Amino acid sequence: MIIILAGGKSTRMGQEKPILKVADKQMLLRVYVETEKVGEVLVAISKNTPKTRELCIREGISFIETPGKGYVQDIQWLLHELGPFVSVSADIPFVKASDFWLIEKAFNGRTSLTGVLPLKLVPKDLHPVVYRGYAIVGLNAVGTEEEEFLELSNPLLALNVNTPEDLKLAERIARLVER
Repeated sequence: MIIILAGGKSTRMGQEKPILKVADKQMLLRVYVETEKVGEVLVAISKNTPKTRELCIREGISFIETPGKGYVQDIQWLLHELGPFVSVSADIPFVKASDFWLIEKAFNGRTSLTGVLPLKLVPKDLHPVVYRGYAIVGLNAVGTEEEEFLELSNPLLALNVNTPEDLKLAERIARLVER
């Protein structure tokens, strides 16, 4: 199962990120189209994202409502309720089905996997979270045991839309790569 995480407060953006558009398509729908190619998909929403709920209902997308207390708490709640799963943030507009195939192939259902990019693959205009020499991306496998890094190769996974500037950059990239 793939769960699209779309229940955050979006404090830096000031509005619900999953419904914001990149190249005339809401980010949630961009991610959903790619996840749907791989398997069963569920969108995790919360009380923080009523417009995202409306979008899911309008588009016929299955969703589950989390407590909405924070990222870690919601991940733990989802793991308790649903068991191991692959997760992706709704604000990674350039994730591809091939990225999901890679993480699903590596996931044994127990060991958690954190998707990472070698820094040499990160485009210079992007400023991802860096940990232990890797860019952390919002594509993970959530299991019940220890965590390992999984190196991915799609450089655009490093773009996590958190601010209005990130959204503008995503628009520019979409115009270049989606002609």
